[in-house]
Amino acid sequence: MKIIVIGAGAWGTAVAVSAARNPGGHQVVLWARDPAQAEAMAAARENARYLPGIPLPRELHLRGGAPDDGLLAAVPQADLIIIATPVAGLRPTLELLQGTDVPIAWLCKGFEAVRDTGAARPFGLMPHEVQRQVAPALRAGALSGPSFAQEVARGQPTALVAASRDADVRRAMVEALHGPTVRVYGNDDLVGVEVGGAVKNVLAIATGLADGLNLGLNARAALITRGLAEIARLGVALGARPETFTGLSGLGDLVLTATGDLSRNRKVGLLLAEGRTLDEAVQSLGHVAEGVYSARTVWQRAQHLGVEMPVTECVVALLDGALKPVEAVAALMGRDPKGELL
Repeated sequence: MKIIVIGAGAWGTAVAVSAARNPGGHQVVLWARDPAQAEAMAAARENARYLPGIPLPRELHLRGGAPDDGLLAAVPQADLIIIATPVAGLRPTLELLQGTDVPIAWLCKGFEAVRDTGAARPFGLMPHEVQRQVAPALRAGALSGPSFAQEVARGQPTALVAASRDADVRRAMVEALHGPTVRVYGNDDLVGVEVGGAVKNVLAIATGLADGLNLGLNARAALITRGLAEIARLGVALGARPETFTGLSGLGDLVLTATGDLSRNRKVGLLLAEGRTLDEAVQSLGHVAEGVYSARTVWQRAQHLGVEMPVTECVVALLDGALKPVEAVAALMGRDPKGELL
């Protein structure tokens, strides 16, 4: 396969490295927005900024520059385009690609932020909703699941989900990455996969907060379990299938992000528990923590649909400064008794 990965951050680089190592002998191009970054990576055979210490295989080609500087000319010859930008970069990238028939997969997890309160769309959109709005003719889907970039790039065992309503798009994602160290499972429930990938980031902030406050393993287990219930409630209300949330992009991704030390969203919760401000926590990461930007949209959509999400509500209040860490815990523990499956 000829594969182009757009975006040379940690996750884009890791996926490009994995595809280039695939025994299928793929031709992989990693496209960086900054030509200087591409040149530096090509010279050092390493992404020193985002994945230091991990060598780039010889089979991986580095390019960089504005999209009209060669990228669009290369797209028609590709068998798969992988968009590895943050959610904020998805819309302009899809607009550039809207005329192609090449299968497209995005890696971002979250909701697009809405900064104009007078906008016709009152809520941030999930990636598939952005695609449906700006480039509905594209054949596209999401590559998701429990995965840290460093471990994928090192060749440690990982399982992912290729989600699309188009069987050919799912097949292209599987062929690109399924191999000795990566298993890729197909799923046509794109809504469920995206809800799981987005909302788990918000709940990982809550779990990091609980761990930072030394509330114990009981509290961690409770937050993960009740968090999964919130994900499933919102997902079903948005049209997803319930069983998706017991799979890799639901339970799997939530457990990884809520407990793994490489999780940026969990780290935000840990830093807030230390007394850091939100700005200090975000600045210290050096990477995007999508849960910080998605939390309010998740809560707004839940309210609009009449879905109860108390953990998410407390995370939003915490990020807004309306609650302190200990007050957020007290708010959750002080709720009235309820049936578990309600």
